[in-house]
Amino acid sequence: MPSPEIEEFAKIIVQQVRDAAIRSCDGALQPSATYPVAKRWREAAAGDGLRAISNVVIPDAVDEAVFNLLRAIDNGHLKLKFTASNGKQIDLPKDGLGELSGWYMGTGGWRAMYSKERYVDDFSDLT
Repeated sequence: MPSPEIEEFAKIIVQQVRDAAIRSCDGALQPSATYPVAKRWREAAAGDGLRAISNVVIPDAVDEAVFNLLRAIDNGHLKLKFTASNGKQIDLPKDGLGELSGWYMGTGGWRAMYSKERYVDDFSDLT
């Protein structure tokens, strides 16, 4: 049986990352939702079948989960340290300045710099 500390970690991951991502994706399905993801999903649903929908929904849902993981770190729900390839260890909530989720989702951010898969930058028109 896992230790109480592992169980605490599991609870935070499930509630702050998985459940938050599901709630956000469910919100995009509401007929009254007007934010970019919701609009994109409605347009895809009106398109050419399952492939059109999955091309849009899959990367959005993955981005939502990664965003919520980083937000949980930013907000101090997950107090994590990372050891870089050079051996240096950093405290993610502290050294990330509460900006990890923004650095991931923002225009020109980590998705744009490192991803080899599709994504949509909903903030590109704000720069």
